[in-house]
Amino acid sequence: MPVGPNLSSQLRSFTCPHCSKLCRDKRGLTRHINTEHFSLSSDESDNESQAQKMSKDIHPFLNGIPVDDAGLPLPPQTKPPTWNELDPSNEWAPFDDRLGFEFAYHHYVEAQSSSKKIHKGLDFWMAAKIQALQKGDCDGVPWRSPKELYDTIDEIQQGHAPFTTVRLKYSGPLPPDPPKWMTQEYELCLRDTRQVLHQQLATPQFAKEFDPAPYRQFQADGKRVWSNLMSAEWAWRKADEISKENRAARGAMLVPVGGGLDKTTVSVATGHQEYHPFYITPGNISNVARRGHGNGVIPVAFLPIAKVNKRQRKRKEYQRFVRQMYHACIQLIFEPLRSGMMEPELVRCPDGYLRRAIYNIGPIIADYPEQVWLSAIVQGWCPKCDAPPDDLDKPHADRRTHELTDALIESKDAGILWDEYGIRSDVVPFTHSFPRADIHELMAPDLLHQVIKGTFKDHLVEWVMEYLWVEHGETKALEIIADIDRRISGVPIFPGLRRFEDGRDFAQWTGDDSKALMKVYLAAIVGYVPDEMVQCLSAFLELCYIFRRNAITVDALDQAKEHLSRFHELRQIFVDTGTRAHTSLPRQHALTHFITSIIDFGSPNGLCSSITESRHITAVKEPWRRSNRFNALSQMLVTINRLDKMNTLHRLLSLRGLLDGSVAYGMALSFEHESEEGEDWEINQNGDLAGYGYGDDAENGDADTEGDDEAAFRTVSEVGPVQGPRLASSVVLCATHERQYPRKLEELVVYLEEPSFKDAFLEYVFSTRYPEQDPPPNISEEMRFTGRIQVYHSAIARFYAPSDACGAGGMQRQTIRSNPNWRGHPRQDTIFVALGDEPGMRGLMVAQVLLFFSFTDPFNGKTHSCALVNWFERIGGNPDPVTGMWMVEREVIDGVRPLQVIHLGTVVRGAHLLPVFGDGRLPEWYDYTQALKSFRKYYVNPYIDHHAHELLAE
Repeated sequence: MPVGPNLSSQLRSFTCPHCSKLCRDKRGLTRHINTEHFSLSSDESDNESQAQKMSKDIHPFLNGIPVDDAGLPLPPQTKPPTWNELDPSNEWAPFDDRLGFEFAYHHYVEAQSSSKKIHKGLDFWMAAKIQALQKGDCDGVPWRSPKELYDTIDEIQQGHAPFTTVRLKYSGPLPPDPPKWMTQEYELCLRDTRQVLHQQLATPQFAKEFDPAPYRQFQADGKRVWSNLMSAEWAWRKADEISKENRAARGAMLVPVGGGLDKTTVSVATGHQEYHPFYITPGNISNVARRGHGNGVIPVAFLPIAKVNKRQRKRKEYQRFVRQMYHACIQLIFEPLRSGMMEPELVRCPDGYLRRAIYNIGPIIADYPEQVWLSAIVQGWCPKCDAPPDDLDKPHADRRTHELTDALIESKDAGILWDEYGIRSDVVPFTHSFPRADIHELMAPDLLHQVIKGTFKDHLVEWVMEYLWVEHGETKALEIIADIDRRISGVPIFPGLRRFEDGRDFAQWTGDDSKALMKVYLAAIVGYVPDEMVQCLSAFLELCYIFRRNAITVDALDQAKEHLSRFHELRQIFVDTGTRAHTSLPRQHALTHFITSIIDFGSPNGLCSSITESRHITAVKEPWRRSNRFNALSQMLVTINRLDKMNTLHRLLSLRGLLDGSVAYGMALSFEHESEEGEDWEINQNGDLAGYGYGDDAENGDADTEGDDEAAFRTVSEVGPVQGPRLASSVVLCATHERQYPRKLEELVVYLEEPSFKDAFLEYVFSTRYPEQDPPPNISEEMRFTGRIQVYHSAIARFYAPSDACGAGGMQRQTIRSNPNWRGHPRQDTIFVALGDEPGMRGLMVAQVLLFFSFTDPFNGKTHSCALVNWFERIGGNPDPVTGMWMVEREVIDGVRPLQVIHLGTVVRGAHLLPVFGDGRLPEWYDYTQALKSFRKYYVNPYIDHHAHELLAE
């Protein structure tokens, strides 16, 4: 149909105003907003940031005062200067327009298309242009080949930080027939660290996740809180040192430059191809920003990896050389920052202001083998203290420092240093050559390898299995282990919980697998191992969940000390039973340093090797897959640089609002702006974006969709981050009610086959109408309800859980289901209901949701969102002494489970129950779908997520 220049009115754009998601049509946009960004009314929740108001003390000297381009302080309330990094003559440069940029971004960044696929896409584009030529005008496509597209990407200046190569070689004396490693050249591929750091600091998206000065944070009661790196003592100490050394640096901004390094294997099939990337991250950004895997963590180098045979690997000369080369490479990486460590230099910050920045090498993220190399110690010793390998947890071990190490090297023989102090005297750590840097102090705690995969999965879980072998022999142990695996796979389903269909016995473990096993493992071993072992794991889990919080208080640290002491005491059971000869292990010993590390560096969540492990995917593995596998590193470096350029330009264009809506909508707007005479165009679509196939059906739909709940499950996340302020818990019904249910009370009771629903419903209605009176005994005979009832299959809980994967503000969204046919079976989730003001489980009740519904009372016109529930009663007045978990049992009176209707406003969030399996073994036919109706007693699971753990804390 012919249309005029108001083409954008025909091509309507349905873009979410909250998260910029592009939806298919208006209905999809409405559903998306109702599901992902529903508003919370003031009577549903209070602002948690007001309820838990924090105060800050900013460092008095290195306080990051904004300055002008001459370095002079700006007057208060001065607005930041305007930065225009886009070409004013063509904001899409070096691309011609939005279409060209979006085509390149889609194929190169999002789809990671090969040259062949890009060529095919260009051919389609040219075919469309040729078709248009027959009707009027065609000016061709911007590129004739993938190479021309790559050349355009290379012209992007934003985010440009190319890699260069430095060659290193052994320079010591050569024997008559030197081995290859002595004559070979090694390549260090690195970027200008200073240039990369400036680009990170200038990222506008970090404006609300950025701290220009060290600070100390306090709760309303005056107790200290540690969260981000700048909130901790190390940053404050360094600011003190700098302000004393150089008074001219006062008013500057301390910029800790953290590092992260870890070898990664890209392919086993091609001979264990390894790479050794080195990442940097500015310590001024928050833990949330750093874990976001965007511009917060960037690869700046690939360290050389020497390849030799096992015989050469054992030679002292080789070991000394590779370690010296290792530290020389890291020194070269930090070298561009050296001058800025002594005298401040101007940098642009995420909020747009200029500040005088003074750099300092920050915490280093690394696993234990890497820490051994970094700290130049002997394998088996601790990189932070001199506790001996056979008694790592001995009290009062001395902390390692450069000064102490230097003094020992000057006074002791190399053999004594090795045997008695665990020091390699033949290697000098790279931090020796930089001011205010000590590698032993800078070693960050590693949640992933020291706690989650190390102590839990590799130690405790394996020790339990070994105990069963020692205690029962091979045959019986295998039977017990099989039953433990059935218990693990048979726990009730829960949003976000990874199901172990075959138990814990599978080959390829990840950090996420270990975290998931933590949530359900404790109840599975009860009865098969001594109570002390269960208590040991319980103490460890409590400790782990405190360490994994994003904000850790003084009270939490005190609790962590108690749990750590109890863990050390209880783990002796593994020695007493003959399972272990000793428990002196470096990764477990690292737990003793977590308390001081939290005080120094803030929450370990922001300095965890899981951050670099995740970054390996986009910085190493995906670029490698896009190479031709021959001399892959050089191709990977080009890909990484191009990706950084494209992503930087994408962020700038998005910030300017130039990427709002669909590509077609944006192009239509640009034509309207250029048009002066109102010439006509011909379009064949039906006038909205549905004709173009944009958007995702599932994400535009509700949490439950009518007639296809199976499809909804496959595509809609049950749990995940949402944008929003820090609010207390709120639960609302999903956007769409289920239309197959009767709307009248009497008919609905028959449909549900729940006769007691009628009395429960009428008692609720009576209590809302007459809150001061008790309902009559035979209420169904004395009261009628003529209104209409709408039934729902799910509700959405929204709560603050900053230690889990979270969106802006740390909010989590969780789907609670009560669906008679979810993936082929009924699913009726359990919930926490607020009972009173007491802390923990004493102020909560657990119930199972049998029905979600809403109605408007004709009596007063009020609308109610409700749930029909059956209660679980708390067993005893304290948690179970063995597991540390509260126990509940289903409420049953005379063989019948009583039902009650409650208002949705009393629901806190979903609860997870772990069966008390008892002494018997589960039958082979047992299935997780029967978990909530097959047992008499249940544990209330505090480990399902961080919010539940803190919610149930006393």
